[in-house]
Amino acid sequence: MSFQSLQQNLYYILLAINLMLAISVIFLERRNIGATWAWLMVFLFLPVIGFVLYLVFGQNLSRMKIYKVRKESKERIDRLIQRQRNDFKERRLVYNDPAAAEYEDLIYMNLSSAMALYSQDNSVDLYTDGPSKFEALLRDLEQAKEHIHLVYYIVNNDGIGRKLLECLTRKALEGVKVRFLYDPVGSHRLPAGFFSPLERAGGETSAFFPSRIPYLNFRVNYRNHRKLVIVDGRIGYIGGFNVGDEYMGLDRRFGYWRDTHLRIMGSAVQQMQARFILDWRLASKRELEEVAGLFPPPENNGRIGMQIVASGPDQAQEQIRNAYIRMIHHAKESVWIETPYFIPDESLLNALQMAALSGVDVRIIIPGIPDHQMVYWATHSYLGDLLPLGVKCYLYQNGFLHAKSMVVDGKAATVGTANFDIRSFKLNFEVNAILYDQSVARQLQAIFQKDMAHSQIWTLDDYMKRPRSHKFRESVTRLLSPIL
Repeated sequence: MSFQSLQQNLYYILLAINLMLAISVIFLERRNIGATWAWLMVFLFLPVIGFVLYLVFGQNLSRMKIYKVRKESKERIDRLIQRQRNDFKERRLVYNDPAAAEYEDLIYMNLSSAMALYSQDNSVDLYTDGPSKFEALLRDLEQAKEHIHLVYYIVNNDGIGRKLLECLTRKALEGVKVRFLYDPVGSHRLPAGFFSPLERAGGETSAFFPSRIPYLNFRVNYRNHRKLVIVDGRIGYIGGFNVGDEYMGLDRRFGYWRDTHLRIMGSAVQQMQARFILDWRLASKRELEEVAGLFPPPENNGRIGMQIVASGPDQAQEQIRNAYIRMIHHAKESVWIETPYFIPDESLLNALQMAALSGVDVRIIIPGIPDHQMVYWATHSYLGDLLPLGVKCYLYQNGFLHAKSMVVDGKAATVGTANFDIRSFKLNFEVNAILYDQSVARQLQAIFQKDMAHSQIWTLDDYMKRPRSHKFRESVTRLLSPIL
């Protein structure tokens, strides 16, 4: 057989393998059509290698029951959810903020699909910069008596990272149970043994979906992007800040870091605790439910209505995405969004387009400085679909904008870990607080207006005048946006 014939036969073999792999993606996975086409492009341009990438990045976790809930716990949760469902159906609930009644269908949807119990005995403190957030957090950690639970996507071995570790180690030596869950991909820069002082002091740590084989992780695409801290079951932190000096505004490239984080007291903290327990059991294979003191009786700390909504690739429904869409459809006056990445799927994009066409004041602030170039170009592409409809877009100039928040009509809002992108909706494990309170919503509106003053408006004329090289980058990244 000649060398040319061998090459030809090899080509046909690769073509056949590629075809079978493509068929498996289309007919076996039955995934989102946008993601299907994106993967078919990868198969087309990278035969065989594309399938290796698919094995690493393209698994469908919604087919796998990765979270195991004990029978007793599931029955207890089901009873609580059914009881609250009945309260809604029979109109027995009296809202602290009368405006919250307008969102009863949203509350019911989150309760039914995301098991997000509604509570309205919560207090909330808002933080928009790293120094104030970490000052409050470290102060609460120092006061801990029973336990400290932490989940962070990124933990760095730098000034604030070591300061947090020292505090946790000190509390562990005092007898406080410290449990730290981190994402090994987000925290890939941590040196081996970083957590050793904490572990020697009696603290526990665990990595979420770690690599069992060096340099090969078939779940590398599914990351725990949540940021939660629960102190003694009474205080909870949730929002966009990770642990690193850049979040303190000390990075030379980005400078000031604008983020949004919440400190919560009230029954909503129990929902955050329940989420931590599920993540901890999955990652560490250690039980926590029977430990005393995890769910202390809630104190009446405030009057703010709230739900804690979690989502992840293990779920058939995209709960946070659905909540975003429902909130936008509710809007009568305004939808104000802050996000570092804006890559919506078709349903979310349509919701924003319909809101804008209906006369709703839709505004979006994104960073003026990109941290991920491909995502940045895709973001510009999607914003280009909204600018002709009157949506106002702003590029934040005072450092880097990492906040993930939305305020609707000055009545309801959401703050959490989920960006307005397909990765957050489909691939990451995320958690958001949805707040039904005009006072908090107006605080977030005031923060938005302050950020607008530090932003440059990006008009349709600016978009139409962009160079051809930008148009090309946008086109390519938009095609790949379902798997970015």
